[in-house]
Amino acid sequence: MKRLFAVGAFVLVSAFPALAQGTTSWQIDPAHSNAQFTVRHLGISNVQGEFTRVAGSIVLNEQDPTKSSVTATVEMASVDTRNGDRDGDLKSANFFDVPKFPEMTFKSKSISRGADGKLQMTGDLSLHGVTKEVTFAVDGPSDAIKDPWGNQRRGASATAKIHRSDFGITKYPSTVVGEDINITLDVEFTKK
Repeated sequence: MKRLFAVGAFVLVSAFPALAQGTTSWQIDPAHSNAQFTVRHLGISNVQGEFTRVAGSIVLNEQDPTKSSVTATVEMASVDTRNGDRDGDLKSANFFDVPKFPEMTFKSKSISRGADGKLQMTGDLSLHGVTKEVTFAVDGPSDAIKDPWGNQRRGASATAKIHRSDFGITKYPSTVVGEDINITLDVEFTKK
C-alpha cells in the first residue's frame, strides 16, 4: 500500500510540475488593467495616453518571485489620448501602423531583485515589428485577496523607459515628439 501511495504521489507531482514548484497561474483582468505612456511634446509639456485593451498571463512562484514569468499583449488600436485626431495619427503609419502591427507584446526572460529589494523584470518587447530587450521596475505583486465573487486577485505596477527610434518610430524629430517614452503597466490578475 505504501508503495502504491508513493507511486501515485510521484505521478501526481510529475503531471503537475507547477504544483511541485509552488507556482500558481494567473490571468490578467482586462477590465482592471491598462498600459499608460508619457512623451514630451515640443520639449515643453508631457502628453499622456493609454492602451485600454491589455491581456496576458503570469506564472507566479509563490516562494521565489524571481522564478516567475509574464506574458502580455496590448491591442494597439485601443490607444486613447483623449483626442480623436491624435489617436488616428498614432494608429497610422506615422507611428504605430496598427493595420500592419496590431499588437505590442512582452515576454519576460528573467526576474531579479534590485538593490532596493523591488523586482526587475527583463524581457522581449515587440512593437512596430521590432523586438528589443526592456527591463521593467515592478511594484508588487500584491498579496492575494478574495474579491466579493470568490475570485483570488493580485495586482502589480511596472514601469520602463524606451526610445521610440529603437522600434523604428521616427516620423517626427525629437524636438516635436520626444525620443523617450515612459511606460507604466497597471495590472490586476485573477487566479486561473
